[in-house]
Amino acid sequence: MKTKQVLAASLAFLLTGAIAACSGDDDSTGSNSQKPTNCTNTISKPDLPVVTLWAWYPNTQLVVDNFNSQHNDVQVCWTNAGAGGDEYDKFQTAVTAGKGAPDVVMLEADRIPTFQAQKALVDLTDKGLNDVKANFSAGAWKDVSVGSGVYGAPIDGGPMGMIYRKDIFDKYKIKPPTTWAEYEAAAQKVKDAGGPLFGDFPANQPAYVTALLYQNGAQPFAYDPANKGEIGIKLNDDATKKVLDYWAGLVKKGLVGKQDQFTPEYISGVIGGKYATYLSAAWAPGYLQGAGVGKGADAKVWATAPMPQWDPANPVSVNWGGSAFSVTTQAKDPALAAKVAFGVYADDASLKDGWQNQIIFPLNLKVLKSPEFVDAKVGFFDGQQANKEVYVPAADAYQGMTYTPIGQYYYSAFTKQIAAINDGSKTGSAAADALQDDVAKYAKEQGFTVK
Repeated sequence: MKTKQVLAASLAFLLTGAIAACSGDDDSTGSNSQKPTNCTNTISKPDLPVVTLWAWYPNTQLVVDNFNSQHNDVQVCWTNAGAGGDEYDKFQTAVTAGKGAPDVVMLEADRIPTFQAQKALVDLTDKGLNDVKANFSAGAWKDVSVGSGVYGAPIDGGPMGMIYRKDIFDKYKIKPPTTWAEYEAAAQKVKDAGGPLFGDFPANQPAYVTALLYQNGAQPFAYDPANKGEIGIKLNDDATKKVLDYWAGLVKKGLVGKQDQFTPEYISGVIGGKYATYLSAAWAPGYLQGAGVGKGADAKVWATAPMPQWDPANPVSVNWGGSAFSVTTQAKDPALAAKVAFGVYADDASLKDGWQNQIIFPLNLKVLKSPEFVDAKVGFFDGQQANKEVYVPAADAYQGMTYTPIGQYYYSAFTKQIAAINDGSKTGSAAADALQDDVAKYAKEQGFTVK
């Protein structure tokens, strides 16, 4: 117990120190009149105004250096405040304190409404949006919008496809399924022949399952801050129940696994051929390679195909993941910060480094329409032109999602219901009903009027 207390105290001290090190008190965020001094990068033109940035992608150093070398009116001071949740915790502390936030912060799209509701983000509609609006699709802009306001500059996304093992498909003489009915039939065929699981239904990835709901026409939420205090919640409609009952059936029949993803156990199974498919996003090859997949015995066995559809005559493209640069309300010069948000990771060299090294799947149409990107032969997929065949068409057709300030609670509640499906205690329909009741109750407790 004592060890845990000491560890907790140490972590609290480190977190406080990290926030202090990034606060205006020591000039690192630029939220005061002095220039920041403890940037991770070296500012090449120190006499220029400085905008502070929190971001975590592996090539951020290169991206920031590219931006600074190309600009004679502003420089970026970059701090890696942690990836994902680590950064969000620090940002939330700064928001609560009213100081210590950077001028520009990297956020995943589904996190934007939470901070927007706290008045922590700047609406970019009149901050140069029109100059860059044509660079991104309507779906990309919807993901970073809250109501009529735009609160982020898109960086990357996760148009989805079906990654599969060619060796398993060849062994059992199956073709990439184009419908969910074909997916189940192929899964049954492989199982009957003594083969591996066909896929996985992870409780710890509710955002992924939410994308599956959207593909069947579900619209889980309606939210616009202009309708003060109102939120639409529709988590147990027929479209949602159909998807959850379908996956509950696959689990019950033993056709797919129920292993949490992004875990050593799951990756071990992927490498070992435990799963014939991995329904995932365009960023998955980079993640898988980083985790050791695609090397040795499982090298050159991977391919990708479009997601199976409910109605192939009316295909629906969906997305899992994606990030943006948002301007914080603590920025000392919001217009200059917006210029950085729109300009960082927007030059050709940075975008090219991002996609060639499979760090990101860029949403900038300059890339998505580039023959070099579209026709690229992806090494992870044994030279397959995955962008042309799968991911660019999916990105082009994607219509966007509606995120809300209660998104993190929804994910937590959905995780519990997926787990109940996987342990057999609930049908998909029953889980949907329970999810509706849980999330609607929470929204009302937070002061929302549920529609």
